[in-house]
Amino acid sequence: MTVTLVTGANKGIGRETARQLIKEGHTVYIGARSVERGQAAAAELGAHFVQLDVTDDASVDAAMRAIEEREGRLDVLVNNAGLGDHTPGADGVTAESARTVFETNVIGIVRVTQAAIPLLRESADPVVVNVSSALGSFWAVTNPERRQSHFSFIVYGSSKAAVSMLTVQYAKALPEFKVNAVEPGFTDTDFTAGFPGGRPVEQSAEVVVRLATIGADGPTGTFWEDDHELPW
Repeated sequence: MTVTLVTGANKGIGRETARQLIKEGHTVYIGARSVERGQAAAAELGAHFVQLDVTDDASVDAAMRAIEEREGRLDVLVNNAGLGDHTPGADGVTAESARTVFETNVIGIVRVTQAAIPLLRESADPVVVNVSSALGSFWAVTNPERRQSHFSFIVYGSSKAAVSMLTVQYAKALPEFKVNAVEPGFTDTDFTAGFPGGRPVEQSAEVVVRLATIGADGPTGTFWEDDHELPW
């Protein structure tokens, strides 16, 4: 079976991604900060749980050791854990708020990916999927036909632009891996509370699942939205 780790998977898109991948036959590890919520989600879905806080080295290392001891490898890493910036515009933006978001959305991906590389190298077809956002796409935020161009999420958008660059650079640095980013779409989850009109989580998780199951001939260093590539 394909062994997959999804971070931030006790709720929202991460949880639905885990559910769909289990349906595809993957052995899924749900990573979550909360032991109680993570264990509950894993039990309900038929997944395994590892306590994983992407901002904490010891937590990430312990999660990787647990997967190594049980599976000996990791085939797919889905970097889903993230924090939002729910205040459009410049008011309320501080250096500390930026540091908090970047610690999870950017440094968290580096921390988890670096810790996972040795296990991923044990896979015949290692895959990394970074859950990003069109709010980090220079094309989308400057295109008046895109809804992202009508909002200014300074910190969140900047953090997701950094995720895009991480994706491209890891794809170059790890040519034996498939490393891609996805825009899951505006989704009705706790993450978007206060912003009505999101689509069902089942629909948004589909692109994450598709890039997690691309196979050896799939793309690398690309950014996807639904069934098409999204300009950076």
